[in-house]
Amino acid sequence: MIEVNTTFSFLVFLIGLCIGSFLNVVILRLEKDEGFVKGRSYCPRCRHQLMWLDLIPVVSYLFLQGSCRYCHKKISWQYPAVEVATGLIFLLIFNFQFSIINQFEIFQFLNVIDLLFLWYIASVLIVIFVYDLKFYLIPDKVLFPAIAITFIFRLLYSVFIGNWVLGIGNFLLAALIASGFFLSIYLISKGRWMGFGDVKLAILLGLVLGFPNILAGLFLSFFFGAIIGLGLMFFGKKGLKSELPFAPFLILGTFLAMFFGDQIIFWYTHFLVF
Repeated sequence: MIEVNTTFSFLVFLIGLCIGSFLNVVILRLEKDEGFVKGRSYCPRCRHQLMWLDLIPVVSYLFLQGSCRYCHKKISWQYPAVEVATGLIFLLIFNFQFSIINQFEIFQFLNVIDLLFLWYIASVLIVIFVYDLKFYLIPDKVLFPAIAITFIFRLLYSVFIGNWVLGIGNFLLAALIASGFFLSIYLISKGRWMGFGDVKLAILLGLVLGFPNILAGLFLSFFFGAIIGLGLMFFGKKGLKSELPFAPFLILGTFLAMFFGDQIIFWYTHFLVF
């Protein structure tokens, strides 16, 4: 059994911070339709290439007091927020994954593979969260590869366990339920209530969560969407006909269902019985 100590957890958090810094680059270059694998990082305002001292996650932002070293214009708080959020989510996934690790070596190896997969999915969801929040658009360049990789991962998992129903069948059912639900809303409203990007995102979320956790994820998404939507209307920030990106709520619900889906479903089913 692997014990998760403070030093190891801190290392995982640092990895998350570094990945979060890279995700900020991905978000910026997706919007500008630039490649994010090659090329030096630059200031989005003056486009001056950044030194390594400018690229230390969170620390550089605090040291420079939220301004560019070269043009002295303000840097968006999005950058440290994404870095810290990624670090925390990576740490949560790590602790969650290794809390269920088995003492046998083969299961330890599989948990490491599963951990890397979940870190990848978390990174994709963070990019989509921020991108949709800023631009009201879900980038296909990130979403489609994630759907393909998740499908292949679930397929290989089914082969390994030798059970197609508990494996790929379960996740395909969840993807069908989620995407079918959003597709019906999209068609009924003719795209006024729900964008088609949410339909495509629902496929990924179904493949990630499986059944019945996808139900918990959808419920939490609409719950938080309703609460925040009503709050924005109450404070005059939005009206009844205002557009509100829904992907951030779907992703929030997905993360919560990923960690607490089983407990939520257990509580709900027992609540119905009693």
